[in-house]
Amino acid sequence: MANASGIAAQGFIPADLEHGPSGVHYKISEEADRVWLDYERDDPARPLHGRVELRYFIGSGRRGRTFLFEREGYWFEAPINWYSKKQVWDMAPNYLDAREMPLTMPVDPGCLHCHTSGAVSSLPDARNHYAGQPFTEAGITCVACHGDSSAHLASGGKTRMLNIDQLEAVRRDSVCLNCHLEGQAAVDKLGKQIENFAPGENLFDYTLFFTYKSETGSGGRATSQYEALLKSACMRQSGGKLTCTTCHDPHGSPAPEERVAFYRQRCLQCHAPLARQHHEENPDCTACHMARPPSNDIAHEQVTDHWIRKRVNQDRLPLATTGELVAVGPVAADHRDLALAYAQMAERGDQAAGPIAIQLLRKVEQHAATADQDHELHAQLGFLEQLNGQTEIAAGEYRKALAADPYDSLAAGDLALIQVRQHHPAEAVRLWSDVLAHNPAEVRAAMNLAIVECAQEEPEAALATLDRILLFAQDDAQARLFAGQIRSGKQNCGVK
Repeated sequence: MANASGIAAQGFIPADLEHGPSGVHYKISEEADRVWLDYERDDPARPLHGRVELRYFIGSGRRGRTFLFEREGYWFEAPINWYSKKQVWDMAPNYLDAREMPLTMPVDPGCLHCHTSGAVSSLPDARNHYAGQPFTEAGITCVACHGDSSAHLASGGKTRMLNIDQLEAVRRDSVCLNCHLEGQAAVDKLGKQIENFAPGENLFDYTLFFTYKSETGSGGRATSQYEALLKSACMRQSGGKLTCTTCHDPHGSPAPEERVAFYRQRCLQCHAPLARQHHEENPDCTACHMARPPSNDIAHEQVTDHWIRKRVNQDRLPLATTGELVAVGPVAADHRDLALAYAQMAERGDQAAGPIAIQLLRKVEQHAATADQDHELHAQLGFLEQLNGQTEIAAGEYRKALAADPYDSLAAGDLALIQVRQHHPAEAVRLWSDVLAHNPAEVRAAMNLAIVECAQEEPEAALATLDRILLFAQDDAQARLFAGQIRSGKQNCGVK
C-alpha cells in the first residue's frame, strides 16, 4: 500500500510495445530522472510521432502499474499499462483492440483517492482538472485507514489514532470498502462524493453500489469482492465478526512460498476441527472453495472470488447484463439511488433498464424537494428521453441539469445536438464552445463543433477547433481527415 503511487522515476518500468491493432509503437524510458512516453507509427497513410512526460505512477506493481501525464492542467492516464501477473506491457483496459492511440483517458478522482494520500479536489469544471499537482503524498499512508493524525502527532504518539476494530461493523468495513467495492453501478448521494469519505464514517452515507440480483459471486471483478463475500455462509454465520482483515493483513502480504499456509491458518481460526483430517494432501483451501477464473474487467488478471462455497469450478464467472438491481451491503436504496443505477446500466446497453429508470426518475423529480439541485437526475432523464425520441422533453431536462451544474458537459453536449437538429446552430456552437472551454479533451463535442462551424462558413474557426482536438487526441483520424480536407479545399465549408 505504501508503494501504491509516487513520482514516475521512482516507479519506472521500461516499456517497448508494438501494438498490432493500432500499429503504434510505444516506448517508456528514463532520462536524467525524468520518465518519457514516446509513440510513433511508421505508416505514410497515417503517420504518428510524439512524446509526453510521465509525471507520476499509480499501482504498486503487484497487479499492475500505469503512469500519469499532464496537459494544460488536465491529468490523463498513459495509454499502456504494466500487467504484473504476466510481466507484460499492453494497452489500458478496454483499449486492447483500439485502432487509434487513446491519449485522453482522464484521471479519475476515485483512483487518486485510493492510490494516493492527500488527494486534492479537482476543479469544478472537469474531474481531471487541477490547480496544481493532483495529490500531496505518495502511497497510502496511515491516515487513509486510521483517520486524522493531528492529535496523535501532537501528543508524541500517546493519543491513539482511530482503532478500526472498535467501530461498529459497517463503519469498520467501510475503511476497506471505500476502495475495494465497485459493484456494477455506483451512485453518489446528492452532494456527496466518495473521495471525501473519511475513516470512521459510514461509506453508504456517501455512495451506494448495485449489482444484478442474478450475479454469480463477484461477477468477475478483480478488486471488488465484498458483494461475493456477503453470499458466503462464512460471512452470514459470523454475526458481523468476519471482515476483510480476518484474512488479509493490510500492512503486508505473505511471501509466495508462505501464502497457502498463511491463508489456511486463517480458515482454521473458525474451522479448527478440520485441521488434521480434511484433505491433508492439499492444504490450499482456496483451490476447492474459492474460484480463480480470469477477470472480466482487468486484462491479464485473475479473480479470487470471495463467494466461499463447498465446491467451485474455475470457469470464467459470467457477467450479468440485465435483470433486477439490488444494493450491496446493509443499506436500503431510495428511488433516486435505484433510478440512477438503472440509468447507468441503460447507458451500457441494458435495454430493459431504461423504462425502469425513467419511471423512478420521474417520481423523484415530482416529489423530491432537492430535485432542482440534482443535475445528475435531470441529465439522465434527458439522455433516456432522447433515446426514446422525445427531444423536446430531453432538451428541457438538459436545461434543468445545466441550471443545477453549468459544467455538466454531457448535458450541454447532448443539448447542443438537439439544437442543431432543431436548426439553432448558434446555440449549439455556444454550448459546445462552453464545454471545450472547460474540458478540452471532450473530443466528441469538439468534432461536432467543428462540423457546425464548417457548415456556418467559418473554416478558420473549424480548423482551430480541429487543431485543438489533435493537441489532445493526436491520433484522432476523423479530426485529421477533416482538417486535411479543409486545408486542401476538398471541403470548402460552404464558402462560395
